[in-house]
Amino acid sequence: MDSAVFKNPSEPRSADVRSADLRSVDPVWDRIREAAQAAAAGEPVLAGTLHATILSQPRFESALSYHLARLVGTTEVPAALIRQTFEEAFAADPGIGLAARADIVAVVDRDPACTSHLDPLLWFKGYHALQTYRAAHWLWVQGRLTLAHFLQSRASSLFALDIHPGAVIGKSIFIDHGTGVVIGETAVVEDGVSMLHGVTLGGTGKERGDRHPKVRRGVLLGAGAKVLGNIEIGACAKIAAGSVVLDPVPAGCTAAGVPARIIGCVDVPEPALDMDHRI
Repeated sequence: MDSAVFKNPSEPRSADVRSADLRSVDPVWDRIREAAQAAAAGEPVLAGTLHATILSQPRFESALSYHLARLVGTTEVPAALIRQTFEEAFAADPGIGLAARADIVAVVDRDPACTSHLDPLLWFKGYHALQTYRAAHWLWVQGRLTLAHFLQSRASSLFALDIHPGAVIGKSIFIDHGTGVVIGETAVVEDGVSMLHGVTLGGTGKERGDRHPKVRRGVLLGAGAKVLGNIEIGACAKIAAGSVVLDPVPAGCTAAGVPARIIGCVDVPEPALDMDHRI
């Protein structure tokens, strides 16, 4: 049911209309609150945290900004100031909140270790790093590069993922485990992509300009896959774990090896949703 809410969130609609919709109908936030209430009742030790982070917050964006700010804040740059930055980004671009919801739905749908809609928001560092990136990217586009780099650095230190704020990343993204993921400045990751730990979307040397991969919708990137250079990974392709990809991969194809070679075609419509890493 939740997936349908985000099936086509980019259709032409005003930001005001989208915001009004979320105030009146927000199934992802409802599911998060239900899970938080159950968790607080079942584990009193965490009841205070759950109340402060979820149950006392008026909306999803407030909970997300509160939680991320607590994680990212430092003595010199306290959580209150970081939260203001997140709230500013969410207010200026409602699409960030929509993407963050779609990312939660992606985790619930694709990760068997996820027990509820609450898990990604509270515990999954791949999700935390991705949402921190979303705020940093907004800052980057606004020309506030120093603060964007600060958020990138904090996310890298805290979550062991390094996502450059200049990268362009779509919605419904699933980063499983997350440790060691690196996404470069000019990388593009379209909607519905899944990747595991150790994935690198990097350059090939000291070249400047547009130098990172373009990963199209529905691609599955296996653990430890390295995709290097300004190359395209076509829609719904599959990159096997441990592969080093230096050449383009056509849509719907499977690449494997070091260096990677095309070894066949995928046997499902969208490998990122199926999450089957067998080749």
